[in-house]
Amino acid sequence: MTIRSFRVPHGVVQALISILAFLLCVYSQTSAGAWAFGNEQLRDLFLRLQVSSAPEPRVVVVDIDESSTARLGPWPWPRTRVADLVETLLADYGVRGVALDIVFPDAADPEGDARLAALASHGPVVLAQAFDFQAGRASALRQGVLATGSAQPAPMQPAVHATGYIANHAGLARAPRVGNIGFVPDPDGVLRRIPLWTEFEGKTYPALALALVNCCSGARPLAPLDPSLRVGFGRDWPAYTVVTAAEVLGREYVRDDLAGRLVVIGSSSLGQGDRVATPLGNSRPGLGVQAAVLSTLLDQQQGKAPARWPGAALALAFSAACVLFATFAFPRLSALTSVGLLALASVAWVGFAGVAAAHDPAFSTTGPLAANLFLLAFAVPYQWWVSQHRSRHLLDTLRQYVAPAVVQELLRSELADPLKPRQLDITTLIADMEGYTSQVENLSMEEAARLTQDFLDCLTGPVFAHNGTLDKYTGDGLVAFWGAPLPMSDHADRALDAAREIVTRVARLSALREREGRPRLRVRIGIESGPAMAGDFGTSFRSVYTAVGDSVNTASRLEQAARDFPHDAIVGQGTVTRATRHAFVPLGERVLRGKGKPSTLYALAEAA
Repeated sequence: MTIRSFRVPHGVVQALISILAFLLCVYSQTSAGAWAFGNEQLRDLFLRLQVSSAPEPRVVVVDIDESSTARLGPWPWPRTRVADLVETLLADYGVRGVALDIVFPDAADPEGDARLAALASHGPVVLAQAFDFQAGRASALRQGVLATGSAQPAPMQPAVHATGYIANHAGLARAPRVGNIGFVPDPDGVLRRIPLWTEFEGKTYPALALALVNCCSGARPLAPLDPSLRVGFGRDWPAYTVVTAAEVLGREYVRDDLAGRLVVIGSSSLGQGDRVATPLGNSRPGLGVQAAVLSTLLDQQQGKAPARWPGAALALAFSAACVLFATFAFPRLSALTSVGLLALASVAWVGFAGVAAAHDPAFSTTGPLAANLFLLAFAVPYQWWVSQHRSRHLLDTLRQYVAPAVVQELLRSELADPLKPRQLDITTLIADMEGYTSQVENLSMEEAARLTQDFLDCLTGPVFAHNGTLDKYTGDGLVAFWGAPLPMSDHADRALDAAREIVTRVARLSALREREGRPRLRVRIGIESGPAMAGDFGTSFRSVYTAVGDSVNTASRLEQAARDFPHDAIVGQGTVTRATRHAFVPLGERVLRGKGKPSTLYALAEAA
């Protein structure tokens, strides 16, 4: 049984690597791959680089901070003080609406609770309740009484499912405007999104900032279709007008500084524990998150939000371009160049993604980077391996024709493909044994083989010694040339040096055989120089490095003409013109076979 090895074509492997790289980018754009490849971390970096401290004129943050509790007493404050704070903002400062980022699950002083309930029922005030989204609790979180004034039937709006809640006490449960302040951090604990709509027991509830914008901004209410909002975080904490609760109660601000704005009341105090990790830092006030959400929603309502771009489509198109380029260009480039181009493409994508991230909050910014990294890890090494394999093939091929010194020089040269056919100026030497048939007709097969081998050794050694290229053996002779695959300025002189040494070696071999009673050996050599096409003219089955051209044909005719002269080497005019280290004897003109005009023939002059 014959077992044939199966070899996958290089093109198939390249295509497979490219397809897998592109599929990585496709996967990154799906919901399952949204968290893959560091997408969120890169988006966080974009936010930190682009965050602005330019003032936000539409939002005021009232902070129950340490200075306020130091002046007015520790938290929790009496409800009358909270009611005073809300009334002062509405009546004395003329703010447009107030949202409390605070939940009151237990009743307190009756007067304060009653005033707060009245403000929530009849004024532009939004209370808070916090939904719990953690599944698998031993007992569901149920504290306070849910206010359903802002709720809608669940089928009306896609929403994030909640499992429990912390709500205000029953005295505040009838408030018509209540918003959720609960959130679901990402797997790394960072708050990047908030539920705009929360579903619980068949009803949906808006987020605190959404309820405030829709009730009090004075513009058309928002009806976002997405259940969650990626918080813009385009402005850092210093961008917001932050006033302390104590100073508001003391009426220490100018009315015009706060009038007409939307207000969020909460606390940045470390002691009250409202700290969260955001893309801007590991410990940020939750009050700042509410301000950022409010700012993001106001941008959407006022048409200031970045226009939506098809981020996923752009990422896939960019990745497809990189993959196609890698498929078709990498086989023609060096590994170092391929790595450099991948790096440049990745840098270009990061720059573009930094802009596009604000225009599409859902697409993966790192999908194309993952595809490029895959190409770097697999396509570049594979192409390097293919290149090395081809180099070994090149060396194996050249070593059949070229002297080792020429092979080493080729490796040091910058020729991309030394075997590629090129027109070069070369000198061709053709040599064979005169009267080969009569020499071997009386010899045994072993003796004839030995004579042929010894004779060819006399021809081949000088060719390689003078850095020539062995084209082929012709039974009892050979064809060689100089000037290809490595161009050389003195190719004519090198060929003549080799010819002189060939004649010497054959004479030495002949003398040995004559002492044994064998007939005299004679070599016939034809040498001519001129332009020729030299390269690998083989097929997919066998490489054949050879040279073709008029000068090659002329060298063959000169070798045939040597039988009519007593000189072993006949030299053409092209070689005589190019030689600088040799002298010649003119032999006159002759019309060579296949030539229409007579050619001047020369012989090498005797060495001095």
